[in-house]
Amino acid sequence: MLVDMPIHALEVYQGINPCPKDHEAYWTAALEEMKATQPDVTITEADFKTSFCTCYDLYFTGVHGARVYAKLLVPKGAEHAPAVLHFHGYSGASSSWTYYLPYAAEGFVVAALDCRGQAGRSEDVGGTIGNTLHGHIIRGLDGPADHLLFRDIFLDTAQLAGIVMDLPYVDETNVGAWGGSQGGGLTLACAALEPRMKAAAPSFPFLCDYQRVWEMDLAIDAYAELKEYFRSFDPRHEHEKEIFTKLGYIDLQYLAPRIRAKVLMFTGLMDTICPPSTQYAAYNKMTCPKQHVLYPDFGHEDLPDNEDMVFAFLCKELK
Repeated sequence: MLVDMPIHALEVYQGINPCPKDHEAYWTAALEEMKATQPDVTITEADFKTSFCTCYDLYFTGVHGARVYAKLLVPKGAEHAPAVLHFHGYSGASSSWTYYLPYAAEGFVVAALDCRGQAGRSEDVGGTIGNTLHGHIIRGLDGPADHLLFRDIFLDTAQLAGIVMDLPYVDETNVGAWGGSQGGGLTLACAALEPRMKAAAPSFPFLCDYQRVWEMDLAIDAYAELKEYFRSFDPRHEHEKEIFTKLGYIDLQYLAPRIRAKVLMFTGLMDTICPPSTQYAAYNKMTCPKQHVLYPDFGHEDLPDNEDMVFAFLCKELK
């Protein structure tokens, strides 16, 4: 059974969502704004205790003034340590402290972001025109392109990476990231926007090739907001090209060529949440060292040995 293209077509697929003509200038300006933002980092010890690492609550100020939260785990006695960043799935939050302990026990400094406006502690400063009832993909779509919410979330990943790299006990040359679904997409965004990232392990990344999702009639589940937006604000699709072009600013296939990190990516070929072709649209544009691990009979779900392979990959590349 196929839910998407055959593998030979996937391997050459280049995506169909339009790319804005000023995409490069857009992200250059966004990164300049991020670098000009005073982060006002605060790090305070958390209530959770272990014998081998210290856990902290880290806050920083991101673009547009939002206070953004991340869990921070620091192995006791850490000095010139490698670091890993974790990004969570759509609508969720960073995992429990115990989820990150294997990395801390292995000697990694760990930072786990809470995305703005989702289930964690980060602040969503709002201020957009139009629908905010459901979905972050369409947040800001009715206003200026620099008000797209995922623009700010993408920048938060890069800003957090820079903050971690600047910690006195971190080796800035050995920093990586991992995550699944939205977390996989944000892993790619982080590696694209922070060129010092050395390794990235995204699993079934979200936020790629929106028009392909639409044309496959899979604007459901995680992408349901695309259908809701058209039904509410453009029911005759009179502005379809304009809408998908604006979404191209936050389409990871067009940030993928920026990635310099070594990438290990995981895809289930039965994925109907983030269709394989959308993931390949990003993967095929990467020019960095990369490897793609495929699960022919699996969809958007736990993939056997995935977490173990990610852990082994990050240990190999960063230690």
